[in-house]
Formats: sequence, structure tokens, C-alpha cells
Amino acid sequence: MESEKLIHRLDYSYFHSITTRWADNDIYGHVNNVVYYSYFDTVANQYLIEFANFNPINDAIIGFVVHSNCTYIKAITYPDKIEAGLIVKKIGKSSVTYGIGIFKKGERTACAYGEFVHVFVDKKDNQPTSMPKKIREALQKIL
Repeated sequence: MESEKLIHRLDYSYFHSITTRWADNDIYGHVNNVVYYSYFDTVANQYLIEFANFNPINDAIIGFVVHSNCTYIKAITYPDKIEAGLIVKKIGKSSVTYGIGIFKKGERTACAYGEFVHVFVDKKDNQPTSMPKKIREALQKIL
């Protein structure tokens, strides 16, 4: 599953629009590689906020990123409009593995794709804990 290439728009169940920012571009004139990880974080958390009523400020259980990877296919640059696609590849007791693709708005093939793993932890002690039911149910919809 790790090497699975999720490069087509049809591979994804949920999309979130993101506007690139002036500061996203690097000296080479394209969005810097580390910025893609902020897009990954944005789409995963936006989905949880929208469909699991997740509140990262007030909820007692939050998701920590413990693994991520990204394969770059084609550059994006400011002021491109992009769409981040999201699916769930695997759900564990306290973790979820997302598949994420970054697309230029309206394009069928991803400019980049990768994985992002959240482990849910109790805010009090930062120790892994069972995933809340509302989050599990929301994630199962895009599994």
C-alpha cells in the first residue's frame, strides 16, 4: 500500500480548495517541497473539522503527525489555485493513514501525492489513545 500511486483525481473521495500564497514559492520559482506538507495537514484537519466536528483547540484528543511522505510529479507556483484530495487508506485503533493528492484546480492528474499518518493522543499526557467514535465514523466514510 505504501508504494501505491494515487495520482488520478478519481482516486480521492474528498477535496479541499487551497490558494497558494506568495510566500509558498522558493528561490527556484515554484512552491517549496516543505509547503506541500502544510497542504497535507490542512486537508486532513479540514476534513476532521468538517465531518467529525473536530475542535483542535478544545478537544481532549488530538492527532499528531508521526509519518509523512510526498512524491513530486509536476511543480506548482503562486498564484496557482490547487485542490487537495483525501482518502483514508487504513484505520487502526489509535491511528489513521491518509492518502493525499495535490492537484492544480480542474486538472485530473496530481502534481504531488503522498501519505500522512495521524496518531490520536490524549492532550494531557501526549500518549496514544483510542480514536474517538465521531472521528472513526467520519474517516470510515472515505476509507
